[in-house]
Amino acid sequence: MFAALSIRGRGAVRLAAALVASGLVSAGATATASAAVATDAPPYRGGATATLDGLTTYGQAVIREDGGSQRVPAGLFEMSVDNGGTLQTYCVDLHNPTQKDAQYKETPWRGTSLHANRDAGKIRWILQHSYPQVNDLAELARKAGAGSLTEETAAAGTQVAIWRYSDKADKTDKADRAAKAEVEAVDPRAEKLADYLERSARRSPEPKASLTLEPPAVSGRAGERLGPVTVRTDADSVTVTPPADSASGVKVVGKNGKPVTSASDGGKLYFAVPKGTPDGMASLEVQASTTVPVGRAFTSETRSQTQILAGSSESTVSATATAHWAAKGPIPALSAEKNCAERGVDITAANKGDAPFTFSLMGAKHTIKAGETRTVTIPLQEDQAYDFAITGPGGFEKRFTGVLDCRTEAAMVGVGGKAQPAPQPSPASAGGTSGGGDLAATGGSNATPLIAGLAIALVVVGGGAVFLLRKKKDPAGTGEAAPTEE
Repeated sequence: MFAALSIRGRGAVRLAAALVASGLVSAGATATASAAVATDAPPYRGGATATLDGLTTYGQAVIREDGGSQRVPAGLFEMSVDNGGTLQTYCVDLHNPTQKDAQYKETPWRGTSLHANRDAGKIRWILQHSYPQVNDLAELARKAGAGSLTEETAAAGTQVAIWRYSDKADKTDKADRAAKAEVEAVDPRAEKLADYLERSARRSPEPKASLTLEPPAVSGRAGERLGPVTVRTDADSVTVTPPADSASGVKVVGKNGKPVTSASDGGKLYFAVPKGTPDGMASLEVQASTTVPVGRAFTSETRSQTQILAGSSESTVSATATAHWAAKGPIPALSAEKNCAERGVDITAANKGDAPFTFSLMGAKHTIKAGETRTVTIPLQEDQAYDFAITGPGGFEKRFTGVLDCRTEAAMVGVGGKAQPAPQPSPASAGGTSGGGDLAATGGSNATPLIAGLAIALVVVGGGAVFLLRKKKDPAGTGEAAPTEE
């Protein structure tokens, strides 16, 4: 059994050089693209997916850094939700540009640069207590001592306050050596609002996901009910779409064994697989219409800056779960999720069979005993794209792709000198330089910065650990990060 790991983008060259120097690349090894896989499973647990439309309501901010300064737009972005709905967002990575028409997915804080930010909860407080959640601009101006506010100045002041917590760009904290940049709103009224929001912010807990299924993968024997898969949502109810292959006889049922077409938060779903069904896989999808909670993060696999939700219309959200069954032997269930605390991707493997499940990953074999659930953490470099597949018995194969984006560009300066160059002149964090807000002309890029050019086969040499293996503490958990409230 073999798992191919393809590493792309600017992190690839750094990693390749390190591997050659340490002897971790097998002699003459170049991996080609892996064979077709049964399931394409990026580390995505469900929720809203959307396309970035552009910067719509904004003013100007000035960034002072290294003795120089530059004006950038600061304000609200809009996104179009797949299958219906609109999102309004601010960004949380000052130096990283947006990519035109980038695709975004709702993501827990632990899978973003907010994972280690003790002030992430303060950012959520700002979102809840400023524009557009607060649309009485006269009252907001009164509280801030700003005289008056327009939608543009309110958006600019709110974005500036967020940057001061997301990127440590606080103009007043001269003692903070991590503060590599300072940011201020150009309009005095927007600056008054930014100061007020920064000064008033209190920690709030991370909001729950709009919709997830936990766990996203289950397994078992034909003739059994496989699951449960628990619905986690803030919607009143979700619509359940059963497996597309109705000829197989596989159904989605509830705890009572009866087919279900809808469910609510906390509902338990099962795959009912008829006895004698040939070994195979199936998936179910749940979908709902709801407003996505303010403070949810959104990330893109195209290195477009991370966004945080400021407002949501009624929007379509969805999640998918898969099931794998077999008559005997190992019966694996695999899922993946970004783990920024460990700077990698967690691959969780559960084995519901009667024999050990052995799979290869990064040149090393891992064995999951019958009835056991374990997590393998694949360490990756920041900004590194990955594409790897795990194979198993009976032609089982599952693929995981994505990009590790766990730090702001400002944080990267703090750990290794200058930040890596952006696809467009930086800083372009809210759409570009002072020339305007059209992403096509100012800071956006049609070119995806992930170039599929390098594929290497990795092997583990001696006792050197290039992965972490641990028991999964909560295989049926909610998938949410711990609250940041103190």
